[in-house]
Parts: sequence; C-alpha cells; structure tokens
Amino acid sequence: MGERRWSLLEEGLLSQPPVSVRFNPRKVNAEDVSLDRVPWSRYGYYLGKRPNFTFDPLLHAGVYYVQEASSMFIEYVILSLVKEPVDMLDMCAAPGGKSTAVRAVLPENSILVSNDPMKVRAQVLSENIQKWGYPGSVVTNNYPADYRKNGLLFDVILCDVPCSGEGMFRKDPASIDEWSLANVDKCQMLQRQIVDDAWHCLKPGGLFIYSTCTFNTKENEENIAFFMETLKAEIVDLPVKEEWGITGSLLPGFNHPVYRFIPGITQGEGLFMCVMRKPGEMNTGGSAKSLNNVSKLHVIYDNIALDGRPEKHNEPKSAKNSRPCRRAEAKNTGKDNIPQHAEALSVNHDYGRYPHVELSYASAISYLRREAIALSSDVPRGMVVVTFQGHPLGFAKNVGNRANNLYPQNWKIKSTYIPSEYETILRLA
Repeated sequence: MGERRWSLLEEGLLSQPPVSVRFNPRKVNAEDVSLDRVPWSRYGYYLGKRPNFTFDPLLHAGVYYVQEASSMFIEYVILSLVKEPVDMLDMCAAPGGKSTAVRAVLPENSILVSNDPMKVRAQVLSENIQKWGYPGSVVTNNYPADYRKNGLLFDVILCDVPCSGEGMFRKDPASIDEWSLANVDKCQMLQRQIVDDAWHCLKPGGLFIYSTCTFNTKENEENIAFFMETLKAEIVDLPVKEEWGITGSLLPGFNHPVYRFIPGITQGEGLFMCVMRKPGEMNTGGSAKSLNNVSKLHVIYDNIALDGRPEKHNEPKSAKNSRPCRRAEAKNTGKDNIPQHAEALSVNHDYGRYPHVELSYASAISYLRREAIALSSDVPRGMVVVTFQGHPLGFAKNVGNRANNLYPQNWKIKSTYIPSEYETILRLA
C-alpha cells in the first residue's frame, strides 16, 4: 500500500466505524430524508451514532436496510451499466445487503435471483428480501455448481465471494484471530472455483461483478488477472469521482480499473470490486425470466409475479439434485385462507384489499415479538393489516376480544428488553 496509505488505513482501523442505512425508494420519498448522504449511493445515508435497530418497526417493515457504506457501491455499478430489464443472479447473497440495493435500482420488469448455499443464511436472506418487498424476486439455497448443472443463463451475475475478511477487522475484531496466510490461499482457490461455476451461467456479453471485503491483491487483482487469462474476461471501466477516495490497483503491472475502499481513505469498511464482461454479443432477457428449470433448484421464497403477488408454480418432479420447494402462496388452514406475509410487505401492496389498523409503538413491538395485541372495538373482524406510521408490518386476525398474531414465528424479536419510547432512526423532513 505504501507508507501513506498504510498510515491512513492504520488510523482508520483505530477509529469508530461509520454507521449507515439505505432507504427503500418504493417506501420512502427521497426528498423526505434528512441525513448526510453516502456520496456514491442514491439512497444511502450516514447516521451520527449506532442505534438499536432491532426495536425500530420501520426496519422490520422494509422501509430501510442497515448496510455499511462501501457495499452500497453496487448500486452505483448497476445504475451506471444496466439500462434495460435483465435477469440477474446474486450468487453469494446472504444476508441480502447487496441484493436489496440491486433490486431497488434494476430496471422495471427485471428478475433478481438471490442465492446462498448455507441453509441458515439463506433463511435470513429470504426474510430480508421479503421485507424489502419487490416483485420479480427469488431466493434459492444452492451451491454454484448446482447452478452450473442447471443451465439457467443470466445477463448479470454478482459474486460477493467468501474471503479472508481483512475489510472486517474494524467491524468484527474476531475476524483478526481467524486470519492467516493459509486462509488467504484457501480463499483464493475457493473464489476461483465459485467464479468458474458462475461464469458458465453468464450469457455472452453479460456483466460479471466480482466483490470481496478484503484488501490483499491475492484475492483481488491476482484473481482478476487469472480470470482475464483463463475465462477471457474483459474489464469494464466505471467513471468515479476523485473525492470519493476510491483506490485503484495495488498490484504492480496490473493497470486495469478496479475499485478498492479503504477505511481511513473512504468513509466505509473494506471492499474490493471489479466489473468484467463475457466476450460475445449481449442479448438481454428470455433465459431466466420463465425460470423453466427453477424446480431443479431449492427455492426458499419466490415472488415472480410482477404485480407484487406471488405466483404458484408446479412442484418439482424427480429431478436429480432437487430438494423440496416452498412457495410464497396463501396457507389454507381449513377455515381460514391466511395470506402470505410477503403480500403485506410488498411495494405493490393493495391497501384496499384488507382493513388497515395503525399500532402504537408499544403495540408494534408486541406484534413483532409475536405477542397478543388488542385492537379497538371499531376494527372489523377478520383479516387485517397492522401498520406503524402507515407502513404495513404484517397480518393479524381480529376475532373481537383479541387479535391472533400472524407474524412469522422465525422472524419475531426474541429480546425481553422493551424500550420505553420510540427512537427515530430514519429522520424524515
């Protein structure tokens, strides 16, 4: 890095990390946000301190997402390069920060498939995608090799690959103890395998976005050089502003455009990103939009319909390597047809379909803890949508003397602590 960069990095790692959030443009008007903006993001803002996000109902309503500022650069990449509807795959997507950022800026009628190979992480990813509320979203739980076998092709692929995590040293001190030269080598090999599998899922002329949260050139520039040689990847240049403080290549002799965010130089955590293009003619759309082969993949959640309501697909037949799919559709419990929770959180939510009931802060927290809530006597019986500050939180069934809480069991707030008053996090003008 040289003495000056190293000194700035060292100073940056000893300082407090900045706290930032990115609001949902389909749930908040940009003109209403009154915070310091992240310069390379249209919807990202810095906070003065780190609040207790868990107890903000607006977070659970998908009004905003907590994301470190450097990672928001993916939003700028998509806005700069993607101008028409595409089929996009986020291969290593959990917990969903980059996927939700991408989903907010993709052209209308695009499809985003967000995948993570680890089951627990994929469940968290599914929750965050549903809260974000965008149609044309799919969450899967498969290895990159499964996608390679499946044969689906995409216009854009993002691989935020597992790495040695040097960019997490300030945010997560435990990552320092886990770091070793041997782990860097191990990560480099894993990254190359993931990219090789994902590259086979990219259409000719398609865009491939490679990302890590580490600083070393072995997992970054050396890998990019390897992909240029073995996959014939072409590097795509992006115009960036000098005042953003983004650092280019640190590998001698490698002079292609890459984007490195270094704490102490940029206001965010460590990040490396490079955009590559697959040789050939670009022909967007058509291959993944129909998702004819999606039954071969393990689908955790899908919301394909572009009107915001989930579609039902046929369950998979005896396809090799397939696992049972769970679909985002209404549950029939005999007497009741319970709507899918995603319907309440959709950006295309139909406010005329169910009665809406505004909750106080205390009642909203009780609802998010999946506790019983009491509704006023003038609320109609039956299925209702409960809201906080006008934003839907989910469904409840009003039976008169009480309301059955239908908030997803595995999403509930588990903490026994209850704040005495509401702390406003996303300050609106």
